[in-house]
Amino acid sequence: MREKFREVEGIRYLLIRKQVKNLNLRINREGLVQVSAPRWVKQEELDRFVNSRREWILATQERMHRRAQQEALLKKTWSDEECLQLFQRISDQIWPQFQGKIPKQPQLKVKWMTSRWGVCHPSKGYITLNKRLMGQPMAAVEYVILHEYVHFLEPNHQAGFHREMAARMPDYLYRRKLLR
Repeated sequence: MREKFREVEGIRYLLIRKQVKNLNLRINREGLVQVSAPRWVKQEELDRFVNSRREWILATQERMHRRAQQEALLKKTWSDEECLQLFQRISDQIWPQFQGKIPKQPQLKVKWMTSRWGVCHPSKGYITLNKRLMGQPMAAVEYVILHEYVHFLEPNHQAGFHREMAARMPDYLYRRKLLR
């Protein structure tokens, strides 16, 4: 595997030549453009490939930059205690729907997560929520907390899970879209 940096029309990218069949373009969390390419593809073709996706690359890098700024602001703005206070208030409102169905009200924890809004640990009796929820609409926060509660009843996202969500929050699909 050979790696080197290239630049085309102001877009800097890391070229990784390896045993793959197709050209693959990715942008990592830091905004670095990475192109995986078969060894036989000519450099001119690679440059054309990257340049043809220029608008998508720039828009994606901008979106990632905004997200990083938002997260930096949120990290400065909200303490764990403040997050837990809000999340606990919502959890306390949701809990009555589950009394008698699960042994006890789940304990809440918060932390920064990169790819999930929440994680449920039914066997340990707690839910971990992403601090990034503090920057989301309240309807979305309520959705995530209910979503994790429902996992205490339905461990996966099969039909039973969606029935439970729809019964408890009829607009859950709309609320889920707020997180995207």
